[in-house]
Amino acid sequence: MKDKYNQIRLAQYSQALAQKLSQEHFSHHETVTAPQLVSFTPIKQVNLYMIRELLTLWNHEMANLRSPYFDFEHPEVKDALVQFMNVLSRKISIKRAHFEPLLVKAIQDTLRAVLEPVAVFEEKFLRMDELSVAKLQETLKYQEIDKDLYRQFLETLSPGNLDRTQIASQLNRFLAEREEQRMSVNEVVARFNELQPLQIEELLTPIPAPATTVAAAVSTNVASAQPAFRPTLNAEPKLNERFQSEQKPTLNDRLKQPIAATLADRQQDQKIGSLREAISINQRFSFINELFDGDNMSYHAVIKQLDEYNNAEQAKQYLLKEVGSRYNWTRKEEHVQKLTRLIDRKFA
Repeated sequence: MKDKYNQIRLAQYSQALAQKLSQEHFSHHETVTAPQLVSFTPIKQVNLYMIRELLTLWNHEMANLRSPYFDFEHPEVKDALVQFMNVLSRKISIKRAHFEPLLVKAIQDTLRAVLEPVAVFEEKFLRMDELSVAKLQETLKYQEIDKDLYRQFLETLSPGNLDRTQIASQLNRFLAEREEQRMSVNEVVARFNELQPLQIEELLTPIPAPATTVAAAVSTNVASAQPAFRPTLNAEPKLNERFQSEQKPTLNDRLKQPIAATLADRQQDQKIGSLREAISINQRFSFINELFDGDNMSYHAVIKQLDEYNNAEQAKQYLLKEVGSRYNWTRKEEHVQKLTRLIDRKFA
């Protein structure tokens, strides 16, 4: 399942492309903001992996805040932290010294996703504290390459106790049996070749490289730009909104169901000026991925249209009847509910 590849060449290419893209961006901007991060490269998987790394970093930093003197498991504290995360996610501002290493890793991991998918799956999916099928399904929103295959694989897992080693072994067999359905190395390399020349032959030359050599190749010319902190891969973000699979008769009926108010809900009841400004990067990413089939342009067009309506009823009628039917939101009630709640706040 694991293709042999030139680790040194992969590290060198990732560094060169990250430098090129960073130079193009930072010659006109001082930082990378949340909207820019979502679509920083035309390769969606690279952007998704950067967002996931930031959320992993957030979880790591929050773990450092924990103290025996405070109850971090209290519902009000958890709700307040969610609200805090939503505010921070709208204020993302990353300078080049911190951004470029993030981009290097995302480029490498995107190529590794087709070169050694099981290893990348273990890093991105299985290193969470509390492993469950629901959490694994939630994490799929950060996966674009072979997403449907991973979803099919997760559906084969039993909801009981999950063993990481066993899951990796099962995935290896699952992907091997469906090799022809996987995105090919050629296809992914072709995407990158449009940004920076990359020949598949040089990438697949099986020259093994010691870990220290690869690390040195990655850090060449950017050692002085490394951030003071390092994201860890052994913790799964716990502050994301949880996946819910409950089914009810119709979409409109589901949207009418009352939802228990939390402290975060009460804090978010205040009126907002515009949907575009109020939607956090986490929410925006979820809406684009879950409601608009990953189409960033369609999402922005709909949000712009919603902001132009004069009342909530008109906006929701447009959203549910025109947009919802177009994208078949029958089983997307959780995300639709969040968007309609924002509409209510705008016209409160």
